[in-house]
Amino acid sequence: MATVLGRKFFGSPRIVLQPWTCGSCRSMSHSSSLQAGHSKWANIKHIKGRNDAAKSKERQIISQELMQSSKLYGPDPGSNTKLAAIIANAKRSGMSKATIESAIAKGQGISMSGAPLEPLTIEAMLPGSVAVVIECQTDQKGRTLQDVRHMIKEAGGNVTPTTFLFEKKGKIAFEKDPKSRSTDDYLESAIDAGAIDVDADAEGRLIVYTEPAMTKSVGEAISTSTGLKIESLDIIWDPNKETMVTLSSEEAANELDEFLDNVREETTVQEIYMNLART
Repeated sequence: MATVLGRKFFGSPRIVLQPWTCGSCRSMSHSSSLQAGHSKWANIKHIKGRNDAAKSKERQIISQELMQSSKLYGPDPGSNTKLAAIIANAKRSGMSKATIESAIAKGQGISMSGAPLEPLTIEAMLPGSVAVVIECQTDQKGRTLQDVRHMIKEAGGNVTPTTFLFEKKGKIAFEKDPKSRSTDDYLESAIDAGAIDVDADAEGRLIVYTEPAMTKSVGEAISTSTGLKIESLDIIWDPNKETMVTLSSEEAANELDEFLDNVREETTVQEIYMNLART
């Protein structure tokens, strides 16, 4: 199965061009001091921006873990020990109490005010023929659609149907097997349960793909037969292999990376899927 990039899009290195000074200009003048100060400030801003982006991505991952744990095993950390551990990790990362509570509520399908959240799918085409499907959960569909459309337009893209370039699947991730067995050891259980494909991720976790409507039942059947605990249940958009594209340059990668960072800052966004191949 092709590896595709969604919320974990690789961060391409950003290049900072250092100010150039000729040899005859390197005197201890007022102007050279200003130039040196500007260069130092630019480097500090670059490093801070890179660190802030890394922290933001870490918190987005933790938010997803909070939502999944709340959805699968309940919103009470007193009875959901997995959720309690994730909350502790969230606090260590500097996440606010409100952000943690919001993620837990989303796992229950409600907003902080108690209003039910509705799913919203936004399809778009970005420069370089990068097709994107953005899945949201919101209690204000009109506002979310307006905000995300604006980000797409700013990135040079346009809102247009793209789901025909993908296949909708159920995806189940199980907690890593402490016995470190291979995926082959689970093939029979997965096939019997109704899985359509089996894989392992970079962390060695068992990943099972199913028909969307069978995601929960297949996950529970495999969990019962193998003893593995379900870590996440998702309905995903898997790009068709023949439609996948690669980025033409580092500049294109940086622009896409910036777009993804901006979209992930939108709190209603849950997942981002693209027809982008890892090269």
